Amino acid sequence: MKLSELIQERYSDLSKSQKKVATYVLDNPRKIALDPAQDVGDSIGVSETTVIRFCYSLELSGYAELQKAIREQLLSKESSLDAYQQSKMDLEQQPHFLEEVMERDRSAISTTMKQIDEKHYETAVEKLAKADTVYILGLRSSFAAAHWLTFTLNLVRGKVRQIRPETEDIIQILSEMDSNSVLIAISFHRYLKQPIRIAELAKQQGVFIIGVTDSQLAPIQQHSDVLFPIYSPNKSTLDATATLFSFLNALVAGVVVKGKGKFRKRQEDYQALDSDSLFMEGGDRQ
Repeated sequence: MKLSELIQERYSDLSKSQKKVATYVLDNPRKIALDPAQDVGDSIGVSETTVIRFCYSLELSGYAELQKAIREQLLSKESSLDAYQQSKMDLEQQPHFLEEVMERDRSAISTTMKQIDEKHYETAVEKLAKADTVYILGLRSSFAAAHWLTFTLNLVRGKVRQIRPETEDIIQILSEMDSNSVLIAISFHRYLKQPIRIAELAKQQGVFIIGVTDSQLAPIQQHSDVLFPIYSPNKSTLDATATLFSFLNALVAGVVVKGKGKFRKRQEDYQALDSDSLFMEGGDRQ
């Protein structure tokens, strides 16, 4: 297991001071690889003993072993696309490639289920069902998930808007947000600065922030009211896609159940529209 995954797995069991160390380790791998434990502790504002106890909490023999793991893993320059390709090449010789790929997806979904805090899920569903407006943000590799969620959630409850920084005035959108708004921010490895900054500004407007990411230590967690870590066996966002969509589907399902009366009304109104006349060919018009 990679060090980053190990830290994520043990994170909830760490003390408050040790969580500071965990965040620092993932945010500053080069410093960990080069600096002594005392200097690291001084930088964070904790004791050297706390840094060493953090190592023990990961079942490492001490700080030296942490430094070795950092050098071997966290300083790797492997891109997410390389990681995705390599993970599939590892399966090349397997007799049932299709089954192996889908089995890895199933396993990742199962791991994510265990990581999700059910109370946080229930809180998120409650907020989504009652919000005046829901905003959804996801850029680059997260854009497709954000677009799907916007479309699907809008069918269920209405007043759902996807934030498109490339074509919209973000300041204007932020000015429309308030304490009755919810923002779902999807942010994965590479952690683009723009979504994190937008979430930070939305938080200042009193918006309830739902963070969806690949680690409990991801930058978006600083501004999230509830955070949902989506497990991926490596850095590749591509490998997290199946798990991400499964979780987003669970959010939509929860909103359907929570607001079933409103959903039925929207369904009736939707079906009452004469969609055939809307899409008739010009020659078919009477």
